[in-house]
Amino acid sequence: MQRALRVMVEKHRLQRYDPSIPRLGKREHLKEFGDLLLHQHQEKDTDNAFDNNEMLLKAEKQFMEAAKNNDVESMKVVGRGLNVNAKNVNDRTALHYAVAGKNKEAVQFLLQRRIKVDQKDRFGMASIHLAAWFGSLEILKLLVQAGAEQKVENEDGLNIMHCAALNNHTDIVEYIINDLQMKELDKEDNSGNRAFGLAAENGCVDMLEMLLEQYNMDTMKPNLVVPLPLSLPPGLPPSHQAGDTPLHLAASNGHLDAVHLLLLHFDTRDEANAEGETALYQAIDNGHEECALTLLKAGCEPNVFMDKSSVLHPVSERGDTGFVQLLLEYKADTNARNQDQEAPLHLAVKNNHIPVIHCLLTAGCDVNAINKRSQTALHVAADLAKIDVVEMLLKAEFDQTIQDKQGKTVLGVAARADEAIIVDMIIKAERYYAWRKANPELNEPVYSQFPLTFKPDHRVETKQFRSMVWRLAYELLKPADWKRLAEHWGFTTMQMSAIEQQWTGQHSYKEHGNRMLLVWLHGAELAGTSPAKELYQALVSTGNSKAADKIRMEEDKDKSKNCNIS
Repeated sequence: MQRALRVMVEKHRLQRYDPSIPRLGKREHLKEFGDLLLHQHQEKDTDNAFDNNEMLLKAEKQFMEAAKNNDVESMKVVGRGLNVNAKNVNDRTALHYAVAGKNKEAVQFLLQRRIKVDQKDRFGMASIHLAAWFGSLEILKLLVQAGAEQKVENEDGLNIMHCAALNNHTDIVEYIINDLQMKELDKEDNSGNRAFGLAAENGCVDMLEMLLEQYNMDTMKPNLVVPLPLSLPPGLPPSHQAGDTPLHLAASNGHLDAVHLLLLHFDTRDEANAEGETALYQAIDNGHEECALTLLKAGCEPNVFMDKSSVLHPVSERGDTGFVQLLLEYKADTNARNQDQEAPLHLAVKNNHIPVIHCLLTAGCDVNAINKRSQTALHVAADLAKIDVVEMLLKAEFDQTIQDKQGKTVLGVAARADEAIIVDMIIKAERYYAWRKANPELNEPVYSQFPLTFKPDHRVETKQFRSMVWRLAYELLKPADWKRLAEHWGFTTMQMSAIEQQWTGQHSYKEHGNRMLLVWLHGAELAGTSPAKELYQALVSTGNSKAADKIRMEEDKDKSKNCNIS
């Protein structure tokens, strides 16, 4: 396994971090510095003596702008008699901006003017943090020589080693350990992450390799676990509350190279965080397919049950067919239940994700699995009137006797919802499977030349006979006649009751008869019998010879027309 993983690391190595590109990380208050590097926040000079936005005198603002642009000559001119320690609204001095811009000459000038090197902005970031964050080793050395506090931490508990590690600045970490002899800075920040965890979270593979191979600073220890939300430190990022290992952090952020490296060096696979989530779960939940595939190939278990669900549940719910197929390929349990006793099929049906439903059914999931309301997926589909979904589930040979907690079968649910099409589809399916059971020697499809379907028939081939059925129901049958025909053909009391629940007015029985006849026609077609002959015999048997004769005459007339045309 280790050898295979090593091959994967070399084969699939992504483009590494480019140290020439400033890296901002996730801390929102540092984004402004990234913008400043591109000079996006420069403003035109005005005649105002005071800037209300920056809370600076005009000369102080000009001085800071010169520091941002490494314009030392302007700094000398503007800075005469000026307080170089002036702070803007964010408590930042010219030194903050000069360091963030990696402007060595401006930093040297400010240090000569004896600027305060340990001034923190309102987020606790000192200039030495910024030198480590933006990767300027020369400026970091200048600040150290000027007496900057090397153990200083910002409000997140980040020191200079953390700042360098999460931005992949290996030279700075080497300087901290080898020259400053401050390996003790490898400590937990307020989120419980050490340098190794921060490097994993940000996909810094060079940093991970150096910490592993040169300094033995690797760890798979989980970060901060907070028992109660009320005990969270102010401003703690939600992603750092759950006891994540470095593998969690790398996988959840989609850092494939980092995932490869961690799997190669550690046996960690299925460890769960405080919320019961594995690295595989987080990779999938955040949409990182390559990371998920890598974890599965490395032996991560797809059937670890989280506090609320299996990993297959969320992807089925959101309709992510790719992830569903991937998990099924690695033998994910299609019948696992969540906190509501729902199988993945229930969630896919709820959200009408037909490709996912198809995948689950093809994988052999239990179509009759029930949730805490004793509903099958077909109960849910019928209640939501999802005709295409109902069709798929009906073909999966459901158990028509299962009742929900209200005592309703699937047919009862559809009838209660007044979904006539779905009611008829279910009755067709019930009659079809009853016929199949009575004729086990027959193979599907039996005689019909058309694919099995329980949807309404709109084929041209049956249009003429369907028209004849309609005229029979609407013009020839009396109120009770359709029920006698239904009983003759073996319709159950429950099936007839479901048809009868549809109310279209005083003459509802006509539509009831039409629907029943179309359901019967569906079965006759599948069985390969002669619908005209069977209908005539049924009318005679139920005492309706007059209607039978009219139907026969009409059929003979239609046949004669067809012969004349031919």
